[in-house]
Amino acid sequence: MVERLWQLYQHDMSEFRGSYPNAEGFYPAGRLPLFLTEADKCAYLVHHDGRPAGFAFVRGLSSGLRVMGEFFVVRAARRQQVGRETAVQVIRRHPGDWEIAFQEENPGAAKFWRRVVADLVGPNYKDESRPVPGKPKIPPDSWLSFRI
Repeated sequence: MVERLWQLYQHDMSEFRGSYPNAEGFYPAGRLPLFLTEADKCAYLVHHDGRPAGFAFVRGLSSGLRVMGEFFVVRAARRQQVGRETAVQVIRRHPGDWEIAFQEENPGAAKFWRRVVADLVGPNYKDESRPVPGKPKIPPDSWLSFRI
């Protein structure tokens, strides 16, 4: 199920990253296997009305800096507080220092993450732009840093 949701996620992201599926029509698994197998990471499956609706992947559980590695909600469940409730629950489950990255070219994600973080910590967060490592042709990511 997560592998299928990953394909939907990658398809959504292709709009902002210019990525295409391979010759068989699939997007690469990328970091997905790491979130499902490594001890420092965890994956949450999101359900809405009893149906699969997305995922949240967190890394840095033992390093002291948690990072929302990947986050996805299917379009049918968007604008129904599913993403917000999931994000808040996941972040609160892992108190400590956090970072969340997103692309400014994705206005829905930019608005969503800034609102979620502001609701959690008020103005007590840092908002900065950082280059994407190893991908100089891609616009920088925006990063929100905060403590829960």
